[in-house]
Amino acid sequence: MSTARARVVAAIEAQKKNPNLKLKLKEKTEYFTNLLFYTLFDIDTDVSENITVLEHTFEELVDLACWEIEKPCSKIWQSYLDTLPALLNKLTLDAQAFIKSDPAANSLEEVYMAYPGFYAIAIYRLSHELLKFGLPLVPRLMTEYSHRLTGTDINPGAQIGESFFIDHATGIVIGETVIIKDNVKMYQGVTLGGLYVDRKLRSTKRHPTVENNVTIYANATILGGNTIIGANSTIGGNTWITTSVPENSIISNTSEMKIKKVV
Repeated sequence: MSTARARVVAAIEAQKKNPNLKLKLKEKTEYFTNLLFYTLFDIDTDVSENITVLEHTFEELVDLACWEIEKPCSKIWQSYLDTLPALLNKLTLDAQAFIKSDPAANSLEEVYMAYPGFYAIAIYRLSHELLKFGLPLVPRLMTEYSHRLTGTDINPGAQIGESFFIDHATGIVIGETVIIKDNVKMYQGVTLGGLYVDRKLRSTKRHPTVENNVTIYANATILGGNTIIGANSTIGGNTWITTSVPENSIISNTSEMKIKKVV
């Protein structure tokens, strides 16, 4: 090795100050995520065989992502596996919500294979359940993988109820402490976020709550941990909301439109 090259290598190695940063964890998590999706939905995938592969893959993830010496993360797999049938039931309700809500949806098969909103919800639910077992990095990587594929950013810490519908998906942001209850519909560009970013807020409820049967149209922005969108409300497109909305409300953002006639 030349002296110049050795200097470059030494400089780079000196700057690599994160001993647990292994990018193959990211790649392995993406592989694990795809395996999960196939196991739950693909009719040609042998469930028993795939679960065996999933278990081995999860063991590899534990070695990469669980840095405690005694590896307590290794006890998670069976508990997580036990949650999958109930998760599949929830995802079936989500898929049915797409059929009920979108006249362009022709079949459940189309929803499963062609709707980025459904995929984002599926990976969120799978990651959220895993997060409960105390392995935070893998769920985060799962939802970031989904984010990259769908344009929908759902933090695995969010709490989302049954029959959730996301149409078009692109540009949606759902923060870590968001609570969304049942039968909520959401369109592209919606943000459920915090009023501001500060590390001191880490352990606080800083994102909104959305009650049952709410519809939120495109590009609405709803901010703040104390902000509650009351049940059965409709939030119009391009609205900016930082205070709570009562039940059965209709919120709209209208502007005057002038049409100039050209002779």
